[in-house]
Amino acid sequence: MDSTPHTATAATIYGSVNGDSFPSSFSKFNSALTAGLLNPMSPPPSVDKSRSSPTLFEMMASEPDCHARSQISLANTVLPAPKSQISNQDKQALMQQRLSDLLACRSPGNQFNDPASSDVKLTLSSKDGLAVSMNVHRQILVAHSRFFAVKLSDRWSKQQRTPSPYIVEIADCDDIEIYIETLRLMYCKDLRRKLMKEDVSRILGILKVSAAIGFDAGVLSCLEYLEAAPWAEDEEEKVASLLSELRLEGVGAGEVLKRVSIDVTSGVDDGSDNEEVLLKLLQVVLEGKDEKARREMKGLVSKMLRENSSQNDLRKESLYSACDGCLQLLRHHFLRAAEANLQDVGQIARQADNLHWMLDMFIDRQIAEEFLKTWASQSELSGAHSKVPAIHRYEVSRVTARLFVGIGKGQLLASKDARCLLLQTWLVPFYEDFGWMKRASKGLDRHLIEDGLSNTILTLPLSWQQEILMSWFDRYLNSGDDCPNIQRGFEVWWRRAFWRRNGEPERPRQMKITNASIENL
Repeated sequence: MDSTPHTATAATIYGSVNGDSFPSSFSKFNSALTAGLLNPMSPPPSVDKSRSSPTLFEMMASEPDCHARSQISLANTVLPAPKSQISNQDKQALMQQRLSDLLACRSPGNQFNDPASSDVKLTLSSKDGLAVSMNVHRQILVAHSRFFAVKLSDRWSKQQRTPSPYIVEIADCDDIEIYIETLRLMYCKDLRRKLMKEDVSRILGILKVSAAIGFDAGVLSCLEYLEAAPWAEDEEEKVASLLSELRLEGVGAGEVLKRVSIDVTSGVDDGSDNEEVLLKLLQVVLEGKDEKARREMKGLVSKMLRENSSQNDLRKESLYSACDGCLQLLRHHFLRAAEANLQDVGQIARQADNLHWMLDMFIDRQIAEEFLKTWASQSELSGAHSKVPAIHRYEVSRVTARLFVGIGKGQLLASKDARCLLLQTWLVPFYEDFGWMKRASKGLDRHLIEDGLSNTILTLPLSWQQEILMSWFDRYLNSGDDCPNIQRGFEVWWRRAFWRRNGEPERPRQMKITNASIENL
């Protein structure tokens, strides 16, 4: 229902109220004067402000004003329209109207849907019962479509004796509108120019219909469009899926698919080429000179590798080869710094950061055990640790901290000997660098590292736990906040060592260190 008459009516009511009614103050005064309660020459009565409720007289006097206000309020009130609920029947009616408008839109000189010159009556129907008829030409359909060439060639000679147009029906169309657009393209001289106005999703629909009816010119034009036009991220999968479904490699689909796959023509999955590209990316990141760009690209490469579900793109040997290069550079510059040669000393932090990044990659792929063994055996680096200024060396201890976190969270399952050797080699340097790490490393999760160290120690035999934790107890009391707080691990060890377990007979317990010992703790 049109809302214009309602607006006019409301305006009329509003105007009559404003024109015929009197102000409320005048109505009150006039009513009182008529009732003889006021002398025209006397001053107005004083208002008793203590009364909160109106008197009967005031209510009677203000009654006309109330009616007037209610009329104005009703006149100006816009009633909320009910929520539109379009039924399936209404949707079909709207679509039918849309298709009718589409068929009625013809450029001058275009014979599509021209009843005067057509000789074929084509009816398209969808699965939901929608149907539309159009006037087309046998000569154009046969010339452009292999499907229509077969359907119209044999029967046409028999049907052409009658003056009535030949009737063709195509049922169960997925999208009648796309079908009409595809037929309209048969009447166009410049298909590429016509398709430039469409988007990728619509082109895919036209391509599907063109392939189904053997409209080769339409197929080629759609493929040319897809090869040249940019795709949105969500459209990429649709393009690749449809082209694979239609199997159009022989007519140019391979050129389109080259955008998303490099082996569509050969049909061979050359994994070595992929590995070579990825190793090149790794090497460029590891050797990059701009720190900000390196951080950004490390995050990007890690994300891409993590999202690869197959994880067969990079062999373990290739990754460890890149890691060994970083470790050798770290050893070279670290040992030079220990001899007071600080030339290129910044390489220590850079290569330690590279190793930390590679270690994250190893842990994600569950291949970090070999790295742990290699790092635990770096006794030469550990021995030279105290000779290198802390400002240059603390990044090295971040690698050790990451190993503690990996062991403590169960991300890295190493042998008892490897875990013991790691603590023996790197625990004291880790203690000495902890204060620097805490202050200088942005985003360092101190509690995560402390929990990782506690859990790593608690995976060892009880006697080794005692030796390490008693040494930590002494260091913590003398270093305070610059020493990691592994009190939780200390408490667990204490309960294990001194509390009687349920069901065990009480017996004297004497703690003593066995033959196993850990040096430098």
